[in-house]
Amino acid sequence: MAADRMVGSRQLAAMLPDLAGARPAYRHLAQAISALILDGRVALHVRLPAERELAAALDVSRATVTAVYDLLRESGFARSRQGSGTWTALPEGRAPSGVSRLLGSRDSVIDLARAAPALPGAVLADALARVGPELVEQAGSPGYHPYGLPELRAAVAERFTLRGLATVPEQILVTSGAQHALTLVLGLLCRAGDRVVVESPSYPNALEAMRRARLRAVSVPVGDGGWDVEIVESTLGQVVPQLAYLIPDFHNPTGCLMPEGERGRVLRAAQRCGAWLVVDETLAELALDGAVPSPFACHAPSGGSGQVITIGSMSKTHWGGLRIGWLRAPSQLVTELAGQRVATDMGGSVLDQLVALVLLGRAGELLPSRLEQLREQRAALVAALGEHVPQWSWRVPAGGLSLWVDLGEPVASALAERALDYGVRIEGGAYFAADPGVFEQRLRIPYTVSADVLGEAVRRLAAAVADGVSPSSASRRPHWVV
Repeated sequence: MAADRMVGSRQLAAMLPDLAGARPAYRHLAQAISALILDGRVALHVRLPAERELAAALDVSRATVTAVYDLLRESGFARSRQGSGTWTALPEGRAPSGVSRLLGSRDSVIDLARAAPALPGAVLADALARVGPELVEQAGSPGYHPYGLPELRAAVAERFTLRGLATVPEQILVTSGAQHALTLVLGLLCRAGDRVVVESPSYPNALEAMRRARLRAVSVPVGDGGWDVEIVESTLGQVVPQLAYLIPDFHNPTGCLMPEGERGRVLRAAQRCGAWLVVDETLAELALDGAVPSPFACHAPSGGSGQVITIGSMSKTHWGGLRIGWLRAPSQLVTELAGQRVATDMGGSVLDQLVALVLLGRAGELLPSRLEQLREQRAALVAALGEHVPQWSWRVPAGGLSLWVDLGEPVASALAERALDYGVRIEGGAYFAADPGVFEQRLRIPYTVSADVLGEAVRRLAAAVADGVSPSSASRRPHWVV
């Protein structure tokens, strides 16, 4: 069997929790492996280690591993092939965690797991009315635009130019969201085993895309004070990665903004080691205190912006339901990425792109009210936290969509589980970690819902805390390793 269709015994053992005090051990191991499969940390349709090998790696009896595999088969998380071992599977009716996290919560649950704003219905209705005649005209064409609708490419290019980075439409590829843009870049520029530099914490779906591409991630920390640029520079120089992925503008989840002087240093360090720099600017226009930062690539040394790829999206500024994103890159790379795209997606929805074109044209009118609403909601969240959980601490970000809250003890995963019983869906800090076992004292709390709802959510979280959350509960959750 091909090596890339199996998971090694040592690799799996490193991802499993400590069994000290866990009884019965086989049930805890089966639950942990099931969670790894749902999270995508162990892929579907791969062969699990032989029973004897896993028993040796875990220092348990072979009978224990036999019971684990039996339970996985009974629950639908594994199946056996005669003569070829035990393979991972997904039970009928179960969805991977990456899918279930994006699904809406039941009506009684306040959803703080997704930091994404809604779009006022009247704004969407107006945009749809405006694009009707244009859509009728487009209907006379085949409708395939692998580079994106020409008018939308031009509009995105103009926005970069107005922000200080001269851009032509040929440097723009319209994608189905920023995640699509990143996946295309990873697929074209990287091969399994390549090193990539990432921040920790970082955007979880970006980290997951890199794991699924079987890249070797090397993390640099982002603390409450932002980036230690000397660490970033030295990591780039020592690791010599294929690419580095950064979120310098109101970083998700910390909210930090990289100072302009530090951006040039990072760009020069990437240029010295020949790494591609992928800059995620999906949050750049959500400046709540101060001006919108200029594009990161503006700070490149003369002639040094050729290996900078900038990713953007309308999901955070307007609405994720449009699935409109883009990337800015050298025109030749854009052509190569379009070729990569047509293998799975021959072009985005013309209707969505026309709506996006209308909304971008009205950004000067629509965005200020969106920013003012976010300021009010941010203030409401800060006030509610101060009233109900004053033992927690946080730094108010100058932009973005969330607070990165310090709980003071490593209980975030356990609190997230308990909070669901109190009607709040939220993610613990470990979900954003690029390295295992960290950020258990952190909670990302978005301020993308109304002030009243935020106040109620914080009251429910405070009630969950008052009910008691044990740090040991969090430590039993499985962690993944790079």
